[in-house]
Amino acid sequence: MTELILIRHGETDWNRELRFQGQLDVPLNATGLEQAQRVAARLAPESMHLLVSSDLQRALQTAQAVAGRCAQPLDPVLDAALREQHFGVVEGLRVPDIQRQHPQAWDQWVRFEADFAFEGGESTRAFHARVLAALRALARRHPEQTLAVVTHGGVLDMVYRSALGLALSGPRVSDIPNAGINRVRLLGEAIEIIDWADTRHLADLPPQPVYDQQRLARERTAAERVAAPEADPA
Repeated sequence: MTELILIRHGETDWNRELRFQGQLDVPLNATGLEQAQRVAARLAPESMHLLVSSDLQRALQTAQAVAGRCAQPLDPVLDAALREQHFGVVEGLRVPDIQRQHPQAWDQWVRFEADFAFEGGESTRAFHARVLAALRALARRHPEQTLAVVTHGGVLDMVYRSALGLALSGPRVSDIPNAGINRVRLLGEAIEIIDWADTRHLADLPPQPVYDQQRLARERTAAERVAAPEADPA
């Protein structure tokens, strides 16, 4: 059994603007830097054997804050397999930009099908395989240890779905706040959630931006109903 303390990176300006960051290397903003210090202070008393981070700077900056407050010296170990999902041609764009520049691709995206990928990007199914392989490899190398892992919202969504046996298709249903703390246990192929989306250390900070996939899915369904011709009663 390996225990993972999974931490989403702090906020960036692109989080605030609801841009698709993907694997573009965006730094933390002022709020994100404060969030990183808060999560670091929260975890400071805990015993951790290893600190692992995505190699994207928003995750690494968060991990460095955690490293600076650890009871024992821990330098972040970088792992590119813990990067966010690759969104190809839409990386760096806001939703209105994607709707205008890539309308057909956007229509496919909001169906949240596991095998869809934006041009040049990565499907959810491929992303899920990458993430779970990386975390299970960590667990095999560090049995009976506690690891802190700083990563991204999409990565945490893959973990949540796997732990609860949810389908890879369909919108995200879990809360995944910036600088939230999520605790899971890995034993073989099994993932057990101990605690999820703990943000008590962020309680007095401004409300976080929320990318609401369930709302997007509802809006798509409603639009399709309006567009569908009425059935011929004859």
